[in-house]
Amino acid sequence: MAEGIVYLVGAGPGDPGLITLRGLECVRQADVIVMDRLAPPALLREARRDATIIDVGKRPGRHPVPQAEINALLVQHAAKGKAVVRLKGGDPFVFGRGGEEAEALAAAGIPFEIVPGVSSTIAAPAYAGIPVTHRGIASSLAIVTGHEDPTKGRTAIDFAKLACAADTLVFAMGVGKLRAIAAELIAHGRSASTPAAIISWGTTARQHVVTAPLDAIADAADKAAVKPPAIMLVGEVAALREKLRWFDNRPMFGKRIVVTRAREQASELMALLAAQGAEPIALPVIRITSPDDLAELDGAIARLDRYDWIVFTSPNGVDALLRRLLELRKDVRAMGGASLAAIGPATAERLEHRALRVELVPEEFVSARLADALIQRGMAGKRVLLPRAKVAPPTLPDALRDAGAEVDVVTAYETLPDPAGAEQVRAALEREEIDAVTFTSSSTVRNFVQALQPADAGTLTRGVLVACIGPVTAETAREQGLDVGLVGRPPIANFVRSLADHFAARGSGSAQDLTQ
Repeated sequence: MAEGIVYLVGAGPGDPGLITLRGLECVRQADVIVMDRLAPPALLREARRDATIIDVGKRPGRHPVPQAEINALLVQHAAKGKAVVRLKGGDPFVFGRGGEEAEALAAAGIPFEIVPGVSSTIAAPAYAGIPVTHRGIASSLAIVTGHEDPTKGRTAIDFAKLACAADTLVFAMGVGKLRAIAAELIAHGRSASTPAAIISWGTTARQHVVTAPLDAIADAADKAAVKPPAIMLVGEVAALREKLRWFDNRPMFGKRIVVTRAREQASELMALLAAQGAEPIALPVIRITSPDDLAELDGAIARLDRYDWIVFTSPNGVDALLRRLLELRKDVRAMGGASLAAIGPATAERLEHRALRVELVPEEFVSARLADALIQRGMAGKRVLLPRAKVAPPTLPDALRDAGAEVDVVTAYETLPDPAGAEQVRAALEREEIDAVTFTSSSTVRNFVQALQPADAGTLTRGVLVACIGPVTAETAREQGLDVGLVGRPPIANFVRSLADHFAARGSGSAQDLTQ
């Protein structure tokens, strides 16, 4: 049996992009992941499909899995020869109880590795536009827990020494004790007018920042109904927020947007949404697979040099054909002198990244316009290969055949339902926590509706922006009972700009159709 090991991984403060490269490597290789409430759920997309996920998340006033049991879980799974990741919010050793877990592992003779993470005590202020140190303003920093072990009976914080000991004070997890902390600091010499800030859910789309003088910060937090997780910062640097804020003033800040693309294709859309301040939520309702029977595709590959045109209607078709070429120990030279056509810029870009020149891209990125553009080139007597999904509309091949072409339509890949995460999204929709659902193809629409149940999908998405790429996807959404509020043009970057424009103009109350 392989020797087990436990990686105590700091997942960072909330933004999944802030995990370290080493931490991400551990997540991708883990057999078992034991995760906290504050570890970004999006990181689980990086886990192996067969990894065991154990949620031991603690919430204020409710500890469903006691620390002793968490320690035992880590020992138990590692003793079976498993690679275990203990995925913790922030840094394992900054008020993260990682030291206790490491002690338990050492006592049991279990190998372990500490993977430091970005602490929320530093990152949350940075995302709020507050540097914890700044030349001429703050040259010292103290990080203090605001949530001590309740069994101790009295505080171990010496406020008499702490109050003026550092230019910047950061209190972690202290929402319930803000008033008491502020009073102690003022009583022991900190000026009541010192700028202060409360930052909840820092580095995420739920980030909320409240600023006020120290003697008013507790009242301001109460008025704003600040909830944990949150940190309190006291110091002159807090006054820099309005000048330096950069994260929570972006076009889609705070918007929670569901991405229904396949896991393998979602990264670009999610990254672009996050760059605009949104919180993308992955619900990959489809997965891309090779067809069970490859004979049809293999036959077309064997006669590739006979085709006049090879027409691609998605990046998936490009990937599938080129992947199969390599599997058959061939390469792009097998295409001979065939001209290449792509339905849109994303598909064309995929071909060009493989150093393949695209002859034709229609001005409007739909099958009917692609057919028109090809027919204008003259299709009579031409042989055309169309590698695409197993289930696809006949519009394009029928039009080419009517124009005199000989068209071979071959199944290059299949899109299958992948309902993982549907219950999480359903619950978020029921709590009205979702601002938009995005669809990039008709198959994502149909599988989303099936995942939520057809009878419920329309109701659950009422009041939510349903955003589609292209009129075909939008029409499918309407047929499935969804109220489409935005139709954007490809590529993905244009679509995200359309979303940003929509939310910027949302006060007008009118839906935007940006296909024109």
